[in-house]
Amino acid sequence: MQTVTPGASHLQVTPIAYGTWQFGGDWESVDEQAAVAGLVREGLTRHVGVSNYSTDQITEFAAVLPAETVQPPYHLFRRDIEAGLLPYAQAHHIGVLAYGPLAHGLLGGAITEATTFGGDDWRSHNPAFTGPGFRRNLKVVAALGRFAADPGATIAQLAVAWVLAYSAVQVAIVGSRTPAHLEESLGALDLTLSQGDLAEIDRIMAAAVPLGGPSPEGMT
Repeated sequence: MQTVTPGASHLQVTPIAYGTWQFGGDWESVDEQAAVAGLVREGLTRHVGVSNYSTDQITEFAAVLPAETVQPPYHLFRRDIEAGLLPYAQAHHIGVLAYGPLAHGLLGGAITEATTFGGDDWRSHNPAFTGPGFRRNLKVVAALGRFAADPGATIAQLAVAWVLAYSAVQVAIVGSRTPAHLEESLGALDLTLSQGDLAEIDRIMAAAVPLGGPSPEGMT
C-alpha cells in the first residue's frame, strides 16, 4: 500500500488509518477483546495491509507529532474547517489526520429511515440522526450513492476519496468493526476525483443539512 509523510515529520504511514473509537463504548456495546483479536490482527495486518492505527483520542500520534499534526473531524456534512484550518495547515506544512470521513456512519451506505440505534449509542438521542434534517440528509446520501456508482464505487469510498482529495489532508482515520468494511474504505485509494467530480459533489451537497456530532475528546 502507498504511504504518505504527515506534515514535516519523517514518518511513513498509510493514507488511511484505522480508528478505534467505535470500541470505546459510545457506539453500542462491543466485545473489545474479540474485536482486537479478529479485526486488528487478522483483518488488518495480515490481509488488508493497514500499518497506521489511531487509538483512543489519538494519543499516540499526538505524542509523536505534537506540533506537526492536527486531528479535526472532516466529512462531507462537516466542512467548517475548510475555511481556516486546512489552508493554514497546508501553508505551514502541518499534517492533517482527519477523522470521521464517513460522518458517523451516515456515509457508510447502510443507514436508512428505519435504522434504530441502541440506547448506549450516542446517535440514539442525537438530533443529527432524527427528524427532518436526518431525512433530508438521507436523500443527499442516496444521490451521492448514485453518483458514486457511475465509476463503480461505493458511497463510503467516495466519501473517503473526497477527504483525501484535499491536499492538506494526508491521512483519513476510518473506523470499522469488520475487515470487510475497512477493506471497502481502502478502495478509496483507487478512486481519483476530478475537478468536475468535486464540483458535482458540491452541487449534490448543496441540499444537505450540516452535521455536527461529538468528537472523541468530548465524550465522557
